[in-house]
Amino acid sequence: MDSKVTLSFNEEVINRAKKYAAENNISLSRLIEYLLTKITTKEYRSLEDLPIADWVNEVSEGKAIYTVQRNRKASKKEFFESKK
Repeated sequence: MDSKVTLSFNEEVINRAKKYAAENNISLSRLIEYLLTKITTKEYRSLEDLPIADWVNEVSEGKAIYTVQRNRKASKKEFFESKK
């Protein structure tokens, strides 16, 4: 069951978050819910214990694999061809 909550953020942060949510076809509410779920389902003693994005850890450890970014059409074609 969903419950309503009122939060206050810096306007610039809200605008960036709305843009990010729209670009990823998710509502701002679901984005925030997702992020809070990720944070609260693990045991963190303080803000300093929050995880850094996996790719940041991989870069710092030298494990990152970089790929060439393709356009949407090429990605879509590859996806559908892989389903045949």
